[in-house]
Amino acid sequence: MQKIVIKGLKIMGQVVSLTEAVQARQGHFTVFTNGVFDMLHRGHLYLFQEIRKLADTGGDDALLIVGVNSETSTQRLKGPLRPIVTEGARAGLLAELSMVDYVVLFDADTPLDLIVALKPDVLVKGPGYTPETVVGAGIMQAYGGRIVIIPPKRNVSTSATIGRIIDPNACYACECDCQADCELYRQTEGP
Repeated sequence: MQKIVIKGLKIMGQVVSLTEAVQARQGHFTVFTNGVFDMLHRGHLYLFQEIRKLADTGGDDALLIVGVNSETSTQRLKGPLRPIVTEGARAGLLAELSMVDYVVLFDADTPLDLIVALKPDVLVKGPGYTPETVVGAGIMQAYGGRIVIIPPKRNVSTSATIGRIIDPNACYACECDCQADCELYRQTEGP
C-alpha cells in the first residue's frame, strides 16, 4: 500500500483498515488525530492544515492518519440524531483532502486501540482538550510521543451549525472573530 503520488505531490489519501494503517506507518514519521468530523467545516480544514504543517516537520514522507468514529460510535457519543453524514461519506471526504494520507474508521468510543497499534510520533487534538485530558496521553508519554493541541482559529463547530439550522435566531457562538461584534449575539445576549 502506497500513497498515490505524482512528481512528489500526493493526490488523495485512502480509507484503510487499522492493520493496513499500521503497515503503512512503518518507517514514517506519523501524526494521528481523530474525531467524528460530521459536516466538515472550515474549523476542521484549519485543523487539518495545521496538523499537516506539523507532520511535514517530520520529513517529506511523513504521514497524517485520521481516525473517524463509526456511525454507532458517533451515536453513543453525540446522540441518536447523529451523525448527519454517513461514516463512509465522512471517511471518503477526509481521504480526498490533500493533507490527509490515511483514514481509519473505528467503532470504539475512544481511539485508544488505534493509538496503541499505530504508536504515532505525534497525537494531535483540537480545542477543548489539554494534554492531560487527551485519550492515550499516558501511552504517548510512555514511548516518547508528543501531544499537540491546536488552538481554534475561529469559533465554529458542527453542533453550532446544527443549532443554527434548528433555530436560526439563537446565537451559537457563530463564526465571528468576536461575539461583541456579532449582530446575532447582540440581538440574543446583549453587549
